[in-house]
Amino acid sequence: MTGTHLGMPAFPAAAPAFPAAAREAVRDEGLRANLRHATHTIRDKRRRAVAELEDWDRLRAAGRAVKDHTLRHLDRYLLQLEEAVTAAGGTVHWAADADEANRIVTDLVRATGEREVVKVKSMATQEIGLNEALEAAGIAAYETDLAELIVQLGHDRPSHILVPAIHRNRAEIRDIFRAEMGGWGRAAPEPLGDDPRELAEAARLHLREKFLRAKVAVSGANFMVAETGTMVVFESEGNGRMCLTLPETLISVVGIEKVVPTFRDLEIFLQTLPRSSTAERMNPYTTMWTGLGPSRGADGDGPSAFHLVLLDNGRTDTLADEVGRQALRCIRCSACLNVCPVYERAGGHAYGSVYPGPIGAILSPQLRGTGSAIDASLPYASTLCGACYEVCPVAIDIPEVLVHLRERVAQGGPVTRGGVRVTLRPADGHTAERAAMRAARLLLDRPGALRAAERLLARARRLAPRRLPGAGRAWTDSRELPTVPAESFRDWWARERSDPR
Repeated sequence: MTGTHLGMPAFPAAAPAFPAAAREAVRDEGLRANLRHATHTIRDKRRRAVAELEDWDRLRAAGRAVKDHTLRHLDRYLLQLEEAVTAAGGTVHWAADADEANRIVTDLVRATGEREVVKVKSMATQEIGLNEALEAAGIAAYETDLAELIVQLGHDRPSHILVPAIHRNRAEIRDIFRAEMGGWGRAAPEPLGDDPRELAEAARLHLREKFLRAKVAVSGANFMVAETGTMVVFESEGNGRMCLTLPETLISVVGIEKVVPTFRDLEIFLQTLPRSSTAERMNPYTTMWTGLGPSRGADGDGPSAFHLVLLDNGRTDTLADEVGRQALRCIRCSACLNVCPVYERAGGHAYGSVYPGPIGAILSPQLRGTGSAIDASLPYASTLCGACYEVCPVAIDIPEVLVHLRERVAQGGPVTRGGVRVTLRPADGHTAERAAMRAARLLLDRPGALRAAERLLARARRLAPRRLPGAGRAWTDSRELPTVPAESFRDWWARERSDPR
């Protein structure tokens, strides 16, 4: 076993609030250039791929309907899934939180007697910090997705859901391979340039020895089919398929929201997910397995032991929120990241979560709560331009959830945490916001006072400042205050539309 650190640096529990982290990130011109080039390339390709389908809007509506139906009956479909997986020879484990999931996986790997595993790209295992938990138990976890490999070798953190190393350019990747591959296994060939084909070949040779040696694999899944117990993984490289078929034991850690009722439901997502994520008409590799694989392990084709760990980790609490639950429709395509003007400039690390971008801004504060500085700030990491909603293939109204969570942060109120209904106190630092909203409510509830205030403002418009004082100063540093009209709308309406008789 190598002595090299094999986990990815986890996001610290006390990560700085988004504004502070983003302020540092936007000063990195190289980072902004890499992000701009990559996100604009992906979004342009996606736009062309989606435009090829005349029924895209109907597919989008169908995907939303399937997800909403499943979430309403999640208890029934999870039990059906457990029954189907068990009937196919698999074993189902239930994990309420990250600690329980990590303990289950660690015990399963220990039971095999192995001290290393290969991994398929999985957001769920990043969410629970599985690599770090396995490393603490003396088990090496090797990422096999190319982008995840770059991140792991670089002792870095992912900054994008689909392209975790999007913040790295080719020269940086070449340097990482040269410096780190030898400490993890097969070294990078010499000389190694920064041509994509050379880099991909170096990764292929490095990973091949791990595929052929590993006895245990860990994966996630894009979807789980309740009626058949089938797991589905979408990928572009084929490395995931190597992990899913060669090792003797397969352990899949999957969020409970990934279940769909029937095999036929996959028809929708097989069209919408590839086009939204990689702008491809069809996914290059789509692997489906039920229980122990095609031959149930009898002739070595597929694992001889399969374990499914169903992960909650805040999802049931999120489901209890009528507005916020739509975040659980997410199919992790990352289309919202590629159109977000905030993500394009700040990058993924500023979000302090494995889920960056617009979807991370609504998912992380619900899964983890809004008690930390970073989670309380994430609902504000948006311009509310609505571009994320327009591209979402399952029509998650991200701006609506952002506003909903901002209200929770500023006002507090009832939420479900750990299955228990509790009342949150308002977060610190929002006193001025609360005072402004209360003043607005008082005024809007009294039409006479509102009319008097409008007339007073119109008459005093020449005295209106160009910048706000106090807490509003930062807001007007980059914006112009609107000009106060000489006449309020209601006075204009009364004058123009009043009956002359």
